[in-house]
Amino acid sequence: MPGRRDLRDAGGRPGAGGDPPAAGRSSRRAGTRRRDRARAAARRAGRDGRCPGACGIDPVPHMLELARDRCGDRVDLQRRALAGPGSLPGGPFDAVACLQVLEFATDVRAALTELHRVLRPGGRLLVLDTDWTSLRWPGPGVGRHRRIRDAWCTCIPSPRLPCELVPLLRAAGFASPRAERVPMRGPAAAGYGAVLREMVAVAVPGRCGLSRAEVDTWATAVAACGDEPFSVDRWFVGASRP
Repeated sequence: MPGRRDLRDAGGRPGAGGDPPAAGRSSRRAGTRRRDRARAAARRAGRDGRCPGACGIDPVPHMLELARDRCGDRVDLQRRALAGPGSLPGGPFDAVACLQVLEFATDVRAALTELHRVLRPGGRLLVLDTDWTSLRWPGPGVGRHRRIRDAWCTCIPSPRLPCELVPLLRAAGFASPRAERVPMRGPAAAGYGAVLREMVAVAVPGRCGLSRAEVDTWATAVAACGDEPFSVDRWFVGASRP
């Protein structure tokens, strides 16, 4: 509605070279969903489609360009990354959506304190993050899959953050935190499964004793599984500022 202020925070991904990125780094796919959300925020504005209170942030210029292509000047888009005090626009905001960000933050407590700061009393926070320890791939070699998953988790500062987030939200001053698991399944050889497999294959060689040859063999075997599904648990976590 006119006058409502929303902050859409960019999401994260592990860096292409296997090192954890700065908090808030986004993948193409997650970025596409975020610019859809930014556009949806703009639609909730008045008849002219403008929403002065809607703000979207991302530290990656390319993602901001994609969002700008869809939203035009209806949403305030800024190049920022969620970190400690002062890293977000001043607010106060009625709602903040923080999507695939906190698991990549080097200091989750500082990030939550900053999210609490920019919300008005009664404002709502929605977090989407992934429990990467739940990642499962099809195909033979359970032990190898486990080693690949464990190596992937070393790329992410908080690979099982959704399981730890509710008490952290309470400690940061949020009220009524609640979490909902949303299992994600899809073909391992197509769509997001193929993209994730390629990201893992780039990131994990040299971690947990894995060689490039071992990882390539694993990636080829998973690709050969066709429509057999991979799975991973994503979590929606909500809370409000008292």
